[in-house]
Amino acid sequence: MTEALLLPRSIASAAILADVALEHGMELGEILRGTGIDPAALRDVEAEVQARQELQMVRNIVAARGDVPGLGLLVGSRYHLATHGIWAFAVISCATVRAALRTAISHMDIGSSFFGWCIVEHETGVDIVLDTSRVPEAVRTFLIERDVACVATADRDAFGQLQPLDRVELAYPEPAYAAMHRDLLGCDPVFDAPATRLTVGADMLDLPMPQANPYTAALAERQCGELLQRRRERTGLGARVRSALITHGTHASQYEIAAGLRMSVRTLRRRLDEEGTSFRELVDETRQMLAEELLTIGATVEDVAGRLGYADASSFTHAFTRWTGTTPGRFARAARGG
Repeated sequence: MTEALLLPRSIASAAILADVALEHGMELGEILRGTGIDPAALRDVEAEVQARQELQMVRNIVAARGDVPGLGLLVGSRYHLATHGIWAFAVISCATVRAALRTAISHMDIGSSFFGWCIVEHETGVDIVLDTSRVPEAVRTFLIERDVACVATADRDAFGQLQPLDRVELAYPEPAYAAMHRDLLGCDPVFDAPATRLTVGADMLDLPMPQANPYTAALAERQCGELLQRRRERTGLGARVRSALITHGTHASQYEIAAGLRMSVRTLRRRLDEEGTSFRELVDETRQMLAEELLTIGATVEDVAGRLGYADASSFTHAFTRWTGTTPGRFARAARGG
């Protein structure tokens, strides 16, 4: 389970959703029905909402106005770089497009997406792959449209013009408004693909970012990490399980963790399921977080594998690549500027 479905998030995304829905004839009460969001919070730039609250907004909007052609594209085109706060500063301050993509994906969980994002590097460029499997099918196309439009809009904001992607594959059937995709993305996407995938060509990866600044990049990336940690610390039982795994080790059994939290395994499973996650997923998330921290400070792959309870470095490398789309060695070199 991606943390995007578990963590609090800025109100900015919910405010954009509400504005577009209002423009298409919905009433605010209809938009916020069942969310528990105070209407006044939509204009409070410091406010945060739970991901489940924003997802309920999306359900309400799609149920009422899902017949509006390209509604997700229209919404996503409102997400300018300034919408994304400190995440945007971290991305646009990177030295190159390659570094910007890595930074964007590594901090995606503080943003507005509901998907898991990973980078897969290959000889001809980079694939940005979206895991959309955990999002309800009724709103999946809307949210894919929104996120792809966000990418195109951020591209324009960063470079002053659109830098078309080499290839766009979308995991939904070709709609009647396919031309809207071409106008927005600058290329003809492949519809009905097995997965949503955005490909950036190798010739783009080493282009300098127009607003590159190493000092701003370092500061913004640190603030992104601090923001993510603060949100993790106040997120329900999942946060308590992660904390227990850090304390007792990620090799600790579900029975040991449940006992430490003074509940039965059955209760632990039920409550985690209510939060949209599982013990196995939390173990993986904690292992990934610890692995990234250890690799960044210079620990070897063998040392990290041993500390996290893997039988050998090969098993750890396989797991790390599944989590991040890159190997531990490549991650460590990139994190240390190599």
